Amino acid sequence: MGRGGPNARRGMYIREIPEAHDSDRNSTATREGLYLQTTNLSADTFTSSLSSSHDGGLDLICFSHLRWHFVTQRPQHLLTRCARERRVFFWEEPYWDADDNGDGTPTLEVMQEGPQLWVLRPHLPRAGDANAMLRGLLKEFMRAQHVARFVRWYYTPMMLSFTDDLRAEATVYDCMDELSGFLGAPPELAAREQELFGVADVVFTGGMSLYEAKRKQHGNVHAFPSSIDVGHFASGSGAEEPGDQGGIGRPRAGFFGVLDERFDIGLMGEVARLRPEVQFVLLGPVVKIDPGTLPRGENIHYLGGKSYGELPGYLAGWDVAMLPFALNESTRFISPTKTPEYLAAGKPVVSMPIHDVVTGYGREGLVAIAGTAEEFAAAIDKALEPQTAEWLEAVTAKLAGGSWDKTWASMWKQIELVRVRSAEVKGVGVASFRLAPVSVRMKAGRGEQYDYLVVGAGFAGGVLAERLANGLGKRVLIVDKRDHVGGNTFDYLDEAGILVHKYGPHIFHTNSTEVVKYLSKFTQWREYEHRVLAEVDGKLLPIPINLDTINRMYGLELDAAGMQRFLAERTETATSIRTSEDICVSRIGRELYEKFFRNYTRKQWGLDPSELDASVAGRIPVRFDRDDRYFTDTFQAMPSLGYTKMFEKMLDSPRITVRTSTNYADVVKEHPGIKTIFTGPVDEFFDYRFGPLPYRSLEFRHETFDEEVRQPVGVVNYPNEHAYTRVTEFKYLTGQTAAKTSVVFEYPQAEGDPYYPIPRPENAALYARYKELADAEKNVHFVGRLATYKYYNMDQVVAQALVTFRKIREAEFPAVEIGMREGFEASATV
Repeated sequence: MGRGGPNARRGMYIREIPEAHDSDRNSTATREGLYLQTTNLSADTFTSSLSSSHDGGLDLICFSHLRWHFVTQRPQHLLTRCARERRVFFWEEPYWDADDNGDGTPTLEVMQEGPQLWVLRPHLPRAGDANAMLRGLLKEFMRAQHVARFVRWYYTPMMLSFTDDLRAEATVYDCMDELSGFLGAPPELAAREQELFGVADVVFTGGMSLYEAKRKQHGNVHAFPSSIDVGHFASGSGAEEPGDQGGIGRPRAGFFGVLDERFDIGLMGEVARLRPEVQFVLLGPVVKIDPGTLPRGENIHYLGGKSYGELPGYLAGWDVAMLPFALNESTRFISPTKTPEYLAAGKPVVSMPIHDVVTGYGREGLVAIAGTAEEFAAAIDKALEPQTAEWLEAVTAKLAGGSWDKTWASMWKQIELVRVRSAEVKGVGVASFRLAPVSVRMKAGRGEQYDYLVVGAGFAGGVLAERLANGLGKRVLIVDKRDHVGGNTFDYLDEAGILVHKYGPHIFHTNSTEVVKYLSKFTQWREYEHRVLAEVDGKLLPIPINLDTINRMYGLELDAAGMQRFLAERTETATSIRTSEDICVSRIGRELYEKFFRNYTRKQWGLDPSELDASVAGRIPVRFDRDDRYFTDTFQAMPSLGYTKMFEKMLDSPRITVRTSTNYADVVKEHPGIKTIFTGPVDEFFDYRFGPLPYRSLEFRHETFDEEVRQPVGVVNYPNEHAYTRVTEFKYLTGQTAAKTSVVFEYPQAEGDPYYPIPRPENAALYARYKELADAEKNVHFVGRLATYKYYNMDQVVAQALVTFRKIREAEFPAVEIGMREGFEASATV
């Protein structure tokens, strides 16, 4: 059967458009959203060339609301890279012009963009069942071109309406924008998106804010913010000035992109008025807004849409690049690709406080953030000053971390992982060591077999799940009753763009090089030395008590020896140190104990220090110098992207399945007798056989204030006033810069999630009874704070988990075989 004739008889009209050039894409027709060119090649010739190059491999069909020839952005960057390895078909929204350009018969226009890349455009009549017509065109095209094995890729959930019956090897939702916030979004979009979440194997997001918004709606979401072709945008330097820009004076501030509802018309007009000496160059088509509403002035220049290839030449002639976006629903989740493109050309950037720009570039000092016209104008002034070598180095380092090639490779890896989700891992026995490739993601379904069940996705559970999977090749199911990983260290970006800790501040510090080396596989670090002040007698004083605390409190000028004498005159010698009160008065005397510790302890524990073990106060040292750091460990830092990101990378293993919002009691029924790592409350594991172990809990009240900084340090303690014990300002922990600041107030309470084991003799005795039961369990390891009823720092939990892993490894594998396993571990993809 011939490939061309039957298509025509079935109502499919195919005409080839050869690979389009940048100059074509900037035509008036392109900017108006209509691109209809034809050549003399026949449909027979084109269809034959398309099919003949296919070897039955895996194709990709992309369904997009965007026009391929409109503006070069995320889809073009990604799919041109995909087309290097396989056929790619880019399906656009239909044109409703079949009545105008023909006899009303639905047709499919096909344009070849590269050796393995085609753009598909349906042309439909205005009347009739659009979904039925689209479904028919798609099915006939796939039949004619032998599209049997394929990945379906969505940029819009709306196209699920005629593609829901496709049997793809994987379904991808690349959520590059929050489409529901755009002008003219269909009312059924949100419902369609939920349908797409239900069938998608993997979801990608175009930025971190979108990731935070979507991550709870699907179990396999990955953030892939805008990448950059550095060489392309750096190529404009030294090039000849474009003709329509050459006559414009300097200095110049420029913007390229679509001028639509995201463009802040009022801001742009006011900034141009405030800085009449600056020439504002605006490149891009005007879409969905009335061009007559755009600001006008002698220093505002609209040069129209430009091709991707032309942009570096224009950008090279600017002194400042701008992101003058409005703050509205359409920009709430955007992650502008142009941000790294501007920086690649070495241009200083001024942006409105778009969430992903602030968090991705602003807080690192790479982009100036301005929230008003006055601030924007002032930021342009500063940007016109020569940039420092340090800024250029920081930009280079930032851009070196991402490229479209790397992004595509990482995306395709995720697609490959979900394609084999039903595969079985065979030959993992000790004798053969024929382990499935670690780069293959296993998504075991309910009822499938695992080697280990890990209960709790905090530090203890996370570390052991990772070690068992990547260190011993075990298949691990990790569950947590909360809806996230990370345990109490879980952090997230709040509405102000601040990375906050949901369950109070977690400051990482350790003297263990082993712990640092292990965790550094999953995160980079931001140096941070924690400092705390206590409000006492109306003054903010350093805590732990040091030389400055005493001098400022009493108006003295003591040195170290003087402070020692001062305290020696006030301390009380106890015959034995049994309680927290005993240790406090023996170290600092009763007056300082009363002012700094007694009431704080009463609020924190619901008990007087005289009723608590000495270990509680033993955590708080006294210093005879001016060292105001809260900790003195050799390593003090915070995960650069937060704890949650660290845990997600830790658990991103082909042998680990994560289930959140899942109770242990429900899962264990599916896997009776499974080897278990239990990190939850030990009394809960044994159904409270001897009664519940006492804990103190906390209530966290998060607030955001419309001020840049609220406290002089990260944490301020309130030992005597207020019902809360301390207030944490997170920007100190993260190093972020923003116009607003977010804090959390901590209110100790008796009821709620267990946080602090109460250190009293009767509680220790009760735990000892549970420990006897735990020691008798042959297939369960009890690890972590709750499982061992002891308050550990984070690094201590990690160290305990690593020790437990070594014990498991030694028990399961003879020493002679450990080297073989470690060889596998070293080669594993983490």
